[in-house]
Amino acid sequence: MLVVITGSSGQIGTNLAHRCLDAGHAVVGFDVRRNTWSTRFQTQLFDLARASPEVLCEQVENVCGGHRETVVVHLAAHAKVHQLVDEPDKAFDNVAMLRPVLELCRIRGLPIIFSSSREVYGNARRERTGEEQTDFSGTPSTYAASKVACESMIHAYARCYGLRYLIFRLSNVYGRFDNDLSRMSRVVPLFMQQISAANPVTVFGPEKVLDFTHVDDCIDGLMAGLSRLQSGMLNGQVFNLARGEGNSLIALAEIIGEALGIHPQISIARSLPGEIERYVADIRKAGAMLDFAPGISLRDGIHRALAWSREAKHDADMSDCSDRMVI
Repeated sequence: MLVVITGSSGQIGTNLAHRCLDAGHAVVGFDVRRNTWSTRFQTQLFDLARASPEVLCEQVENVCGGHRETVVVHLAAHAKVHQLVDEPDKAFDNVAMLRPVLELCRIRGLPIIFSSSREVYGNARRERTGEEQTDFSGTPSTYAASKVACESMIHAYARCYGLRYLIFRLSNVYGRFDNDLSRMSRVVPLFMQQISAANPVTVFGPEKVLDFTHVDDCIDGLMAGLSRLQSGMLNGQVFNLARGEGNSLIALAEIIGEALGIHPQISIARSLPGEIERYVADIRKAGAMLDFAPGISLRDGIHRALAWSREAKHDADMSDCSDRMVI
């Protein structure tokens, strides 16, 4: 099977590509930037937000023409919530990125996996949130609205053109290939960097409770969906992919500090515009239909993330020393 991954230079895309390759699948990625973490798979530099469907179809034909079984995984998006509040044009770009991908799938009859977000549920303070509990009138941000719009277009393509699809609503994925803070400042690697440097961390929202998902658990769920969609076992379903466990941002900082042996300095501020205050996923549907059983607690996941960060820093330092050697 060939897996076409958009947003393949990001954290989830890189981890998914590696897992697909390990499983014996072929992989080709599309992204606006080169992959700084991996050279194991081909990455086509491509701006989906500015591309016509015809150009994307031609690109895919050039690199994928000989494969009969192909699945598209669409991960490409601007994903920082408050950035899209400040720059709403990026939210419209998220919708624009989906257009050529959906047309590719319609023209070639390809199935698609779409990476959505827990943000579509808004700020309803439920103990746990299931897939059916959506009220789009409460959409909290332009980022969330872009994901709602994309999900709606996928449903429409399914009804009008028979598109086969699965939608995964992800939640605070962290872990391997997630240390490029200059590009994407996520809370887990940001807190890890700040606390390890003995710098204070700012918690935006002391009451905020979120569901942090280690990337290996996330990829387990995506791979289960990939195989079931390709084989015809599943189609037209929406799943939560998360740990299914809530932790406050203060608890996150304390767990990171414990793992580093550093008492974190924590300052408190109000939540940023557009951010939700509580989300804990109900993952029973994914468990029943995908055999999804996340096994990595936040405490264990933080230790794994820190170990990978140290290894990545060591490799980068060694590479830098090699580049500066005079022979």
